[in-house]
Parts: sequence; C-alpha cells; structure tokens
Amino acid sequence: MSSPVTVGAVYVMSNQDTGNSITVFNRAADGSLTRGGTFPTGGLGAGNSIDSQNDSLTSQGALAKSADGRFLFAVDAGSNEVSVLAIKGQTLEPVHRVPSGGTFPNSVTIHDNLVYVVHRGSATVAGFTLDNDGKLTSLGCPTPLGDTNATSAQIRFTPDGSQLVVTERITGVIDVFAVDSNGYIGPPRKNTSSGPQPFGFTFAGQDLLIVSELGDAAASSYRIAPDGTLTVVSGSVSTSEQGACWVVTNSVTNPRFAYVSNAVSGTISGYTINTDGTLSLLTPDGHTAITPDAHAALDSAVSSDGQFLYILTAGFNELSDRAVPCNKMTISAFKIGTDGSLDSLPGFGTRDNDPGTPVGLAPGSQGIVAV
Repeated sequence: MSSPVTVGAVYVMSNQDTGNSITVFNRAADGSLTRGGTFPTGGLGAGNSIDSQNDSLTSQGALAKSADGRFLFAVDAGSNEVSVLAIKGQTLEPVHRVPSGGTFPNSVTIHDNLVYVVHRGSATVAGFTLDNDGKLTSLGCPTPLGDTNATSAQIRFTPDGSQLVVTERITGVIDVFAVDSNGYIGPPRKNTSSGPQPFGFTFAGQDLLIVSELGDAAASSYRIAPDGTLTVVSGSVSTSEQGACWVVTNSVTNPRFAYVSNAVSGTISGYTINTDGTLSLLTPDGHTAITPDAHAALDSAVSSDGQFLYILTAGFNELSDRAVPCNKMTISAFKIGTDGSLDSLPGFGTRDNDPGTPVGLAPGSQGIVAV
C-alpha cells in the first residue's frame, strides 16, 4: 500500500531541558499524520516537573512560523535563547540562535521581518529584525511590562503588524504596544482583562481579539483600537469546563469558530464567532469534543486549510486524579465540520496500540504549528 500524499505538516516542540527540538509530522489530505524527523534547535527547553499541575512554559505561541513558510521560531526557555530553523521540505535546518534578551522566554511572534519575544522570568519584551537568510539582529534594550509579577502568557502581532499584544496572566492585564515604522515599541497601553488570568489569544479578522481566561474558565472578545484601547464585545463567556488556556480559530482569513483547550477537563469548547464579534458556545455543556480518555487538552493548532484541529494531549500522573502533562504525550486530531463540530479522526488516541497514534512525544512538550 502506498503512503498517503503529504499536503501539509504539523510541527511540535519538545521543550526538553536536556536539549530542545522540533518533530515534523507529515499531514495527509484526510488529516492523518505520519511522523518524520526530529531536529534539535541547539538550545535548551524548560523541561517538565512530574508533580506540576501546569505546563512548564505556561504560554501559547512558544513556536511560530513565518507567513512565507520559510522559517520556524522557537523559544529556548532553559537557555534564554530564540532559535530559527529553515523549513526545507520535510526537514528542518537550524540557521541561527541568539540570546532572547531576557530570562525565560515563553512566547514568540513574527510579522514580515520583525520578531518579538516575551519573557516570563524578566517580564520584558524584546525585538529583532530578520534578514533573508534567517539571521536575527537585536533591536536593543528590552521593554519592561511594568510589573515584575506580570507572568506573561502570550505575545502576538495584530494582523496588520501595527501593534503587539501581550497577556499578563497573574496581573489580569492585556498590554498593547504600538509598533513604529522602524519596528520599535514604546510603553504598553494597559487594559484590564474582562475575566481573571487572561492566557492564550487569537484574532478573528483585523481588529477582533479573542482571549481565553484561565481564572473563570471562559473566553472574551474585544475590539482593538489604533491607540491600543480594548473594548469588550463579549465578556467572559464560560466554557462550563476547567482550565481554559489555549485558543485558536478555524481560519485565518474568514474565521467562524474558536476552540478553547480545557486542560483540567480534557475537553475542547467551541464558540461561534458571530458577525458582531460576540461569542456563543456551540454546545451548552461546553463539550464540543472530548480528548481520548479525557486526557489533558493543551497547546493547539489548526491546519492552514481550516479543516483539522490538532491538540497536544497529556496523560495522567499516577499520583493524581487530575490530567497533568507529565506522562507520555500525543496529538489528538479532529475534523472541523461546516457547523463547527469536531469529529475525532480514526486511529488517534493516547494508547500505544491505537493505529496511527503519534506516540512518543516527550513529557512537557509544548509549542505546535500546523500547515
């Protein structure tokens, strides 16, 4: 039997403190994955503690891809670096690694030739320019978030690249930085989150921001103004679950649905993105999908064609009745229906004897990109 034709890929970062790396999974048209090679970044990840109830990076966007599909950008939280790897078909080639400009970088973003990273340890944001060969050059001194207890969860450019957004999980603040024509930023415009502990976020269109809220297990939507002010559209729409952390949409160009990973519940809550920017749950109980064996639903990504949702999924700690990212990890895969429903792909599960399961991901893996 011939192998399925590859139409895309899913990239997963290991985040290991003994050596960070990225594994390539080749994606077929039916959404199935075939494991390819694993490629070191050259830096160190944050690792994972077996008694931790949280992922070690506590972030979204630890791995990012350039819009032209040429490069991947990875945070090396254990060595305080940022790595650039060139995408060469089904292989990755490390091309540059630089100091990140702070301590414990946990999220990275790119727009055109600008790359920015946020640091959970030093509560700072640092910028770089990217040349055609994938080399990074620092833009200078990092910009402080203004509170040493910020505990950043994600950084990302707005779709037009004119602003940077950062979520501060502990302080409940969403920062918006203006980006000038030379790529520099000034002090942030600080906005109070609709709900406690804003975590991951994504954009639906040019100015609609959708943010997950770990504190109340909810999601909110906002309109972002040119001056960085956020106006609440839908305030804290509950998932009815526990551990709302990562959030993605079904499409970059025309998003209709958003999906929140509930780490504690082992579920995915889907939302309809209404034309006015409000959010409404696809299912009243918040169970748009359940991960195999209700294991921890963690970092997520949607394929570039908008058809498939991939979620890093962790096993259970034998000493705990809660899902924690300590045992063998895998990828849960779902087909996205035209109505936003999620259908689990056959052969995807968390057990070694499930055919097609991408087993063997390292405990603590975080950072996922799908194309």
